[in-house]
Amino acid sequence: MTDTVKLLSLAVAAPEHIITQTEAADTSARLFSDRLADFSHLASVFENAGIKQRHAARPLQWFVEPHGWQDRMDAYAEVARRLFAETATNALKQAGMRGSEVDCIVTVSSTGITTPSLDAQLAESMGFRPDVERIPVFGLGCAAGVSGFAIASRIARSRPGATVLFVSLELCTLAFRLDELTRANIIATALFGDGAGACVLRVAPSGLAEVESTGEHLFPNTLGIMGWKIDDTGFGVVLAQSLPQFAEAELRPALDGILKRNGLSHDDIDRFICHPGGMRVLTALERALTLTPGTLDHERAVLAEYGNMSSPTVLFVLERVIRAGLPNRSAMLAMGPGFATSCVTLRKVA
Repeated sequence: MTDTVKLLSLAVAAPEHIITQTEAADTSARLFSDRLADFSHLASVFENAGIKQRHAARPLQWFVEPHGWQDRMDAYAEVARRLFAETATNALKQAGMRGSEVDCIVTVSSTGITTPSLDAQLAESMGFRPDVERIPVFGLGCAAGVSGFAIASRIARSRPGATVLFVSLELCTLAFRLDELTRANIIATALFGDGAGACVLRVAPSGLAEVESTGEHLFPNTLGIMGWKIDDTGFGVVLAQSLPQFAEAELRPALDGILKRNGLSHDDIDRFICHPGGMRVLTALERALTLTPGTLDHERAVLAEYGNMSSPTVLFVLERVIRAGLPNRSAMLAMGPGFATSCVTLRKVA
C-alpha cells in the first residue's frame, strides 16, 4: 500500500454559539407566524428534523436583527478564518506535520466569499510556504465535503510525495433571512448549522484509511433542486420539496454507475458514510441503498448535535465512523447543487 493515497488525519470543529432546536422554533414563530400564513403548518419541521441543537457563527440575538451582504460577509470572514486555522492546525498536528510541509491546499466553501481566499489570509500565521498551491472551490454546496476530498486525493495521487491539506468550511446560518417568507427559508432555518473539517492526504505507507476511488454524477435538468439565489441582502436558499423523493429514486442508479466505473458494486461496500441532509433525506438514502432503517446511526447522531452543516457534515460522520472502527471498505456519499452526487470509497488500512 506504499503507493496509495492515505487519509493521515481528520479534525472537525464548530463555532462556540449553540442554538437549541427549541430556541430556533420559538424564535422563528415570533419572527414569522404573523407574516407567513402557512407558518403553523411549516413549524412541524422543527420537531421532525431530528435536530436537538446546532452551532452558529453568531449568537441567537444576531439573527433577529436585519443584516445585509456586508454584515454577513464580515461575519463569515471572521469566523471562517478562525475555524480554518483551528481545524487545519489540529489536522496537521495529528499527522505530525507543520504548515511548511503542506504542498497544496484545497478549500471548499459555498456560504461566504473572501478575496484573497482564506488560505492566503492565513498563510503567514499557518506557516505555509510561498510556493504552496492554493485551490479554493466555491459552488459545490453540500456535496463539496466528498467532492473536495476527492479533488484533494486525486492531487495527492498524481504527485507522490506531496502533502495535500483539505479544508471544508461552511457558515450556513449566516444565510438566515428575515425577509424571505418562503417554505424553503423556514426549512433551512430548522436544518442548517455551522462547522468545519480538515484532512491531510498523502501517498504514504499507513494512515487512517486508504483512498481507493472517486466518482461524480451530474443529473441533467436538475438545476432548480438546490442552490442559492443572490441579492443585496445575501444568499437565499433554493431547496425543492421533492429532494427526498428524488434521492430515493435517482441516487442508486447514479451510485451504481460510479462504482462500476471503478470496478466495484453495491455489494462490495460494507458501510455507507452519508451526508445527513435531514431526517427525510436519511430515510430516503436508506431506502435507495437498501439499508435497514436506522443503519445510518452516526449520520443521525451528527444531525442531532450539529444540524446540517452542508459540506463538512460528512467529515463529522467520517470522524465518528473512524473512531468506531472502519470496515474493510466504505463509501462516502453526498449530494449537492448541480444537482449532483459524489462518492469516495475508502479501504481499511491493515
